[in-house]
Amino acid sequence: MTLKKEKINMALDMKKMKERLTALKNRGNGSGKFWRPQDGEQVVRIVPTPDSDPFKDYWFHYNVGNNPGFLSPKKNFGEDCPLDSFVRQLWKEGTEDSKRMAKKLSARQRFFAPVLVRGEEDQGVRAWGFGKQVYETLLNLVCNPEYGDITDPDTGIDITLTYGKPVGASFPVTKITPRRQSSPLCPESPEKCRELLEGIPDFDVLFNDCRKSFEEVQSMLDEFLLGDSDPEESASETKKYNTSKSTETTTVDQAFAELLG
Repeated sequence: MTLKKEKINMALDMKKMKERLTALKNRGNGSGKFWRPQDGEQVVRIVPTPDSDPFKDYWFHYNVGNNPGFLSPKKNFGEDCPLDSFVRQLWKEGTEDSKRMAKKLSARQRFFAPVLVRGEEDQGVRAWGFGKQVYETLLNLVCNPEYGDITDPDTGIDITLTYGKPVGASFPVTKITPRRQSSPLCPESPEKCRELLEGIPDFDVLFNDCRKSFEEVQSMLDEFLLGDSDPEESASETKKYNTSKSTETTTVDQAFAELLG
């Protein structure tokens, strides 16, 4: 008896294959979840979040040892931190050198918002990091009744960012100009909009690898003191991060360094 072979449909799920390819590309440097403006003009849309607060803030220590940035255990979580204790000791000493070092080692506040970059919608919603001045400008904008809820998917507004270093300036400047007319977040379809909003980065998860234990912070502090390095050497927003640093840097650390520029 001859058995007839049945044809089995085992076609590739191309959508899933593309998702795997994108995930693989992003896994190497972690930059897929972060966005930073380039010189010139870019248009972005701050998207709504489930908790109705698109602005997140964290306190970071920069470049202590070989780590480009980590969450301050004391400022963010109220935990004991050897670096925080060391900084307070430096302030108590009161010398010019100790105060200078204390200022460099102190935690700095950084603000973030989930944004959709126009022209790069295929990359989804990403985390945009900015300083206090930009944060204050954005707060004034969202509190302005003339604009209403700028994050609303149907009636919100896009924002034009002009980024660059003016002639004679030491640091780049971000100028924010809101569009006068409202526009939908996703003019294509409601389904696309839902897909984008479901892909908003979870900031607590995003920076999970930037959270360090007491012992890890102590080790970084010891390394810094023994090496007598400058914690601001590679923290400047005007420099590119030196990728030849420790190969053990986590993907989130790499992405964070990339975000800071």
